[in-house]
Amino acid sequence: MNVILIAVISLGVIALVSAAILYVASKKFAVYEDPRIAQVAEVLPQANCGGCGYPGCSGFADACVKAGSLEGKLCPVGGQAVMTKVADILGLAAEASEPKVAVVRCNGSCANRPRLNQYDGAKSCAIAASLYGGETGCSYGCLGCGDCVAACKFDAIHMNPETGLPEVDEAKCTACGACAKACPKNIIEIRLAGKKSRRVYVQCVNKDKGAIARKACTVACIGCGKCVKVCPFEAITLENNLAYIDYNKCKSCRKCEEACPQGSIIALNFPPRKPKAETEAAPAAPKAATKPAEAPTTAAAEAPQAVATPATEAPKAEA
Repeated sequence: MNVILIAVISLGVIALVSAAILYVASKKFAVYEDPRIAQVAEVLPQANCGGCGYPGCSGFADACVKAGSLEGKLCPVGGQAVMTKVADILGLAAEASEPKVAVVRCNGSCANRPRLNQYDGAKSCAIAASLYGGETGCSYGCLGCGDCVAACKFDAIHMNPETGLPEVDEAKCTACGACAKACPKNIIEIRLAGKKSRRVYVQCVNKDKGAIARKACTVACIGCGKCVKVCPFEAITLENNLAYIDYNKCKSCRKCEEACPQGSIIALNFPPRKPKAETEAAPAAPKAATKPAEAPTTAAAEAPQAVATPATEAPKAEA
């Protein structure tokens, strides 16, 4: 009995000492978490897409609370509505942010970019890009395996079977950037959606010289620089034989679209232009109508004179 009692007492003392040590350690190494982090996380969409630049919605909530400012922070999925709720919780001002959308900067469809070989490997752009340049002469364009489609959590991008290129559904796109990260060729870019979803951009990423680029794709940018010269806002730069339009400077005047000889610059969701031929022909129409009207007047004046001469001479001969 004494042995059992001693063992029980010993275990009790050890438990008390361990509990005391754990209590002191928990107080000394305790990590305080602001309760507002959980409140902010609740209003976030919990998509965990990483489009905000942080590891998931919890990481974004933690960054918002600890930063003490919402400058430069945006939840692309929730948009301005969610950021307004976050600002109300933290007592901060939510900066107005313009909506963005994913843009596919490649127009190398089956018609524009002929196939030279056929890829028969794993259906993955990442694997295909690590093996070779692609099925066409353009080593910069879309590989068409659909890694961007698999990466999108919002069903906002699909492959067009006719063109072999990905197409973005603007109504579903949240500009999270998952498709852009998944593309090994970097042909997908997150750009400002623009007013009325109108935007102008170069739909090409080919950096080869003009003749090589044109041979590989009929609508490739050849780096001629005509768009740079006509842009009145200095929004276009030319580097490595490729033009690029800065969406922060572009005013959508569309002069670059007219100047591009390759049709590489795309003006999306704009109303159709009025044909110049109709405008120029309208003032010239009255002049063309007056000239034929004068001709019959002159002929009618000369006709009676020619007939009157034999009429007067005929009676003299009979007399």
